[in-house]
Amino acid sequence: MRLRYNFRLYPTPGQQQALARAFGCARVVFNDALRVRGDAHAAGLPYLPDGDLSKLVITQAKKTTGRAWLGEVSAVVLQQALADLNTAYRNFFASVSGKRKGRRVAPPRFRSRKDGRQAIRFTRNARFTVTPGGKLRLPKIGDVRVRWSRPLPSEPSSVTVIKDAAGRYFASFVVETTGEPLPEAAAEVGIDLGLTHFAVTSDGRKITSPKFLRRAERRLRKAQQALSRKQKGSANRRKAAARVARLHARVADVRRDHHHKLSTQLIRDNQAVYVENLAVNGLARTRLAKSVHDAGWSQFVSMLEYKAERYGRTFAKIDRWFPSSKLCSACGTVTESMPLNIREWACQCGAVHDRDVNAASDRRSVVLRRLDQGRLFRGLSGCVGGFRGLVLG
Repeated sequence: MRLRYNFRLYPTPGQQQALARAFGCARVVFNDALRVRGDAHAAGLPYLPDGDLSKLVITQAKKTTGRAWLGEVSAVVLQQALADLNTAYRNFFASVSGKRKGRRVAPPRFRSRKDGRQAIRFTRNARFTVTPGGKLRLPKIGDVRVRWSRPLPSEPSSVTVIKDAAGRYFASFVVETTGEPLPEAAAEVGIDLGLTHFAVTSDGRKITSPKFLRRAERRLRKAQQALSRKQKGSANRRKAAARVARLHARVADVRRDHHHKLSTQLIRDNQAVYVENLAVNGLARTRLAKSVHDAGWSQFVSMLEYKAERYGRTFAKIDRWFPSSKLCSACGTVTESMPLNIREWACQCGAVHDRDVNAASDRRSVVLRRLDQGRLFRGLSGCVGGFRGLVLG
């Protein structure tokens, strides 16, 4: 399987200027190509082939006075900018024709130099290397210092250099990894995700929601108020904007760290993990939107899924319409109604349930029943046949 390994970069001031030049050239090529294709479409001309587009906005553009500076950066960076545009067009056309599932994809739009995130990509053709001293050698940029937190498992096929809104630089490597099966575990767990408790497991464990954004709101509010008072275009406004970005980056970092640690623990301790297929996009349009985004359920579930595949565990998503909160895990009786304010309830069989623990237990038990019946369900991966992407029956 393919994974991304991210590492922090520390370029010198001169290398930062070279990277800024590369970011700008890639952005100009992307925008020029998008403009050419847009003009051709408006004039009723056929779709311009990728090769002809490359000659027009890169090869011929370098010979003009207004674009001669494109030759100051690696040609691979410019070609990858065109590849990004072609991918955006393919996704858009596939979405319009119905071949692409999921939400509707918008057509590509122009990139702005004011975007908080800038990125360029080097492939093997660019001949980037890691020096014996542990630095990342990039063409026409130099040897950039890297903070290696772990070794790369294989030779990377590409590296993306990213500058985020907080002014930090990262190197993102794409590497091929083989499965690393963990010793089999006897336990299996169902997980109920929520807001009061981030996760409740079928064994009764309740993990309190960290609410990282809520805890940082006071500092963020002060920083954003200070930003709003600065004159537009001034150096002080840029400094204030950078401070806001750093605070948001810190929130995202601690949330990601929490998700990584919790998902790794669950995958290590359990042979199978079952979660609900939540409609996060719908919940994010309600009055609970800030809390939903702060929880980061989608990121957490994605981590569980790829770690289960990597370490030989079973992972499954239970359909969101399954009545796990109303279903008694002892006798299987479904209660007619279950308002959200009811956190504990008693079944007619005499069993008393915690709402969230019961829901997590039901998700685990329904998977085991359907496995016994030979039925397949959405998201099954890992050690049970590798049936990924199948639908809950």
